[in-house]
Amino acid sequence: MKPLRPGNASHYRGRFAPSPSGLLHFGSLIAALASYLDAKHNNGQWLLRIEDIDPPRERAGASSEILNTLEGYGLHWDENVLYQSQQSEIYRQVLAELTEQKLSYYCRCTRAQIKAQGGIYQGQCKNLTHPASNSATRVSNTVGISRYNDLIQGQVNCSPELAHEDFIVVRKDGLFAYQLAVVVDDIYQGITHVIRGCDLLEPTARQLSFYQILQCNAPKFGHFPLAVSKPGFKLSKQNSAPEIDKKNPIPSLFSALVFLGQQPPDDLLTANVDELLTWAINHWSMAQVPKAQEIVL
Repeated sequence: MKPLRPGNASHYRGRFAPSPSGLLHFGSLIAALASYLDAKHNNGQWLLRIEDIDPPRERAGASSEILNTLEGYGLHWDENVLYQSQQSEIYRQVLAELTEQKLSYYCRCTRAQIKAQGGIYQGQCKNLTHPASNSATRVSNTVGISRYNDLIQGQVNCSPELAHEDFIVVRKDGLFAYQLAVVVDDIYQGITHVIRGCDLLEPTARQLSFYQILQCNAPKFGHFPLAVSKPGFKLSKQNSAPEIDKKNPIPSLFSALVFLGQQPPDDLLTANVDELLTWAINHWSMAQVPKAQEIVL
């Protein structure tokens, strides 16, 4: 399968891809800032993608609020914003190619059935070639990558059983699954580096497998620690994490730099946004980002 729109692999292209299920919180800011700083420190481009392919979970007006907040924090993106809701035709093209190459199939297993088998799908629907009522679509995971080198965490080892699982690319409700959309869009946008939180360490293994299935080069991945309110309880929109202050960005930006191990000088607390970000870009060090998977605030 040929790349959808090959990027220039010699030029850094990073991205931030929030979902409009809520407004930006401190954990979101860490993700935006880390990906932005790594791109700009490496004289690269930083793209913005809105992952709006799950309408039932979206909050009205969240997309525009996210854009406004990023601009208020001085995090200006390159190129036009990509909305996943406008990518459906491209997703369908990829699915058609997977079907033609016999690399996908329908699955009517329920979550309860898979949980009863240990939580890992066992491939029992591989011979289901026609859609049944209430069926999902899975990709035949012929690769099964279970370990990879992370730019921040070093070597990452994932569950081999999970890494080899045939994962879902179209949900039972007909919506495109995250694993399909994120990989296809990273290929489409020519993304070379993905800097994001440690909650996606295991999904990255699946995504690396999917790149190989699609015969496309994968970006480099770096995963920073999650900000958690207590062990195992990350800040998230689903957990009603408070929105960051749009009117006073300096304290949050400064705290995010500290979280990322960047050691900003205290006088930046009285600087303006441009001054703080200029310092942060010039002094950004991936080596200083903590290798822990989560940090309690």
